[in-house]
Amino acid sequence: MKKQSNLSRLLDYAGTYRILSYLSWVLAAAGALLALVPFWYIWRILREVIEVAPNYENAVHVTHYGWMAVVFAFAAVLTYIAGLMCSHLAAFRIATNLRLAMVKHIATLPLGTIEQFGSGKLRRTISETAGAAETYLAHQLPDQAKAMATIAGLLTLLLAFDWRLGLLSLVPVALAFAVMTSMTGKKMQEQMTQYQNALADMSGEAVEYVRGIPVVKTFGQTVFSFKKFKGTIDNYERWVIAYTKQLRWPMTFYTLAVNSVFVFLIAGAFLFASGGTDGGALLNLLFYIIITPVISLTLTKLMFMSENGMIVQDAITRIDRVLESPSLSSSNAPKHPKDSSVALEHVTFSYDGVKNALEDISLSIGAGQTVAFVGPSGGGKSTLAALIARFFDPQSGKISIGGVNVKDIDKSELMDTVSFVFQNSRLIKGSILDNVRMGKPNATDGEVLAALSAAQCMDIIEKFPDGVHTVIGSQGVYLSGGETQRLAIARAMLKNAPVLILDEATAFADPDNETKVQMAFNALAKGRTVIMIAHRLSTIVNADRIFVLNEGHLSESGSFAELSGQKDSLFGTMWQDYQQSVRWKVEKEV
Repeated sequence: MKKQSNLSRLLDYAGTYRILSYLSWVLAAAGALLALVPFWYIWRILREVIEVAPNYENAVHVTHYGWMAVVFAFAAVLTYIAGLMCSHLAAFRIATNLRLAMVKHIATLPLGTIEQFGSGKLRRTISETAGAAETYLAHQLPDQAKAMATIAGLLTLLLAFDWRLGLLSLVPVALAFAVMTSMTGKKMQEQMTQYQNALADMSGEAVEYVRGIPVVKTFGQTVFSFKKFKGTIDNYERWVIAYTKQLRWPMTFYTLAVNSVFVFLIAGAFLFASGGTDGGALLNLLFYIIITPVISLTLTKLMFMSENGMIVQDAITRIDRVLESPSLSSSNAPKHPKDSSVALEHVTFSYDGVKNALEDISLSIGAGQTVAFVGPSGGGKSTLAALIARFFDPQSGKISIGGVNVKDIDKSELMDTVSFVFQNSRLIKGSILDNVRMGKPNATDGEVLAALSAAQCMDIIEKFPDGVHTVIGSQGVYLSGGETQRLAIARAMLKNAPVLILDEATAFADPDNETKVQMAFNALAKGRTVIMIAHRLSTIVNADRIFVLNEGHLSESGSFAELSGQKDSLFGTMWQDYQQSVRWKVEKEV
């Protein structure tokens, strides 16, 4: 199957606006040909003036020719503007559809894939890279059609009046075109790709650096945090300098060649006039001197269009990288979970395909049970919880909810079945009401308030004059970590999912907030299957079962009483260390 061209692929996103793209090319080409007509009238003016010299009063058609030149020039401008309007309408639609396609596809990607891209690179791909395609369609393609038509018209004019001068004027053009080809070849395309990679890395690091400024300033690590960002800047600088140096001499020869048309014309005129000259020869020479700047302008446009073509090629490659990333699969015959039980059978998962984050995990969680995942950092607790919510798919093994493989559950139903309260809960820039209502978009104000009350959030609401309509984030109020967690719990309560995953949800809560958060958890857990991930082992004392994960393996499982009584077990050691740290804190406070 023949591979689609970049242009054809972009036009696939145009829909009914595709015809406007074609029309823009026709109008641009027509405008280019109309722009050459005034030169013909200028030639007629020069001919009449030379023929009647020195009796210039006999040049009776000069005014008519002049006005006709103005009319055609004005018509060329209007035609070109009409072409640009068509191309812009089509380009805007294509760019919009392209961005929508990427955003929709990103929403279907596993979180791991999104993290591999990085927020900075994804933002640049959606915004700037799609913008490059938009510029190409709106400006470069009409200009390309204009340049092609101009070249055809120029060749006709150059050879029509004096073929000898025409051929002479084409010699430097051919040299300039040869140099231009060397600057826009395959090797330069590779250089452009590397240049764009360096630019993308710098953009991504810039986003991460700006995001981390509060933490950086708090801990006085400004210099150290800037090193990574500066490294990408230095890398970008190296590529820019290398790219510029590589183009230095070719660009010099190109400029010299494209601007040497006058030299060839004058030399040719002297050569051809060695046996004498007449008014016709002088007329043609003047005409060629007037029209040759159009050649330089057209070639320069072609060169920049070639460069923009390379940029678009790189842009489409980056867009493809996003659009071709595999989405989570969906079943053609979705099944419905019979209850809220969770089971894992020989689950193995790797982020990079080299090292397993989880290896051969098998466990069972009964409906309505509260279980806890504990273990050292990096043991696989959060990964396991993410797999249950199907943020990723394991490389092998099976994950079931209610006796049904999560791959066979419709995505929307799975999201209604599982609720997730993250360690670092995220709130949107909006009112408290809007943030909580995300759990159930069609919820009434009364239902939202009931969820807020159950999540111990009324003290948050009451301290703000606008209550639930208080805006959070930029140009609004900022909440503490514990307050944010309680709002996230209220959102989960409103969602009312039968399976609840709590990923270190009390990590950023102060003692007072932790008590309220824990009360909210107790209310939220009633009648649900709860999976807890916690470093504070005191929060899992009442769990029905505890699973201990270490280096991706399930090393221990049992009730709190069973595991804490085993002094030589991993959990027993963790519990002793936790108790010691609590006593140490108390003693220090005393």
